[in-house]
Amino acid sequence: MKKLTKTGRISIPVVLLLLGALWLFPMWRIDLRAPQYPGGLTMQIWINDVKGDVPIINGLNHYIGMKTIKKEDFKEFVVLPVAMGVFAVLGIVVLLMGKKLPYYIWTGVFVVIAAYSFIDFYKWEYDYGHNLDPGAPIQVPGMAYQPPLIGYKQLLNFEVLSQPDVAGWCYIVSGIILASVAIYEWKKR
Repeated sequence: MKKLTKTGRISIPVVLLLLGALWLFPMWRIDLRAPQYPGGLTMQIWINDVKGDVPIINGLNHYIGMKTIKKEDFKEFVVLPVAMGVFAVLGIVVLLMGKKLPYYIWTGVFVVIAAYSFIDFYKWEYDYGHNLDPGAPIQVPGMAYQPPLIGYKQLLNFEVLSQPDVAGWCYIVSGIILASVAIYEWKKR
């Protein structure tokens, strides 16, 4: 097996430090703005919790038949911290090995975790926005309330913006570093 370049070896602790942000900052945020809430409402998704104006959002969601957002309902808040912890340990192993093939595999594992997380988040949003209580006080025929996966969307009188938060940006930068260095290592063989 070919040895990692200095760039490859340096990238591993950099990625691990960036991923440490997952335990210190929120990963994602959904901001809602409406005339009756001029200051807006925010829901922040952490690696193991959901915080922010969740009680107010749950109160509003009740009227349109959306399920209550509760931390306990998300297996992801248990699985993701474990997956990222295992990923970090694998990173240390890759660093100690100092070889290109394990680095490529480690990068592939990151891509799989990222893809699965994004798909899972979309499915969560879809479920919450489409599987509505038929006895809800407010019903708009044909209306679904799925927030955007990323970006802006108008939902009734609410403007909704969904985007990465601090740890989410660190995660994205980690992926860019891993992919870029893997390509660099490949070309340096």
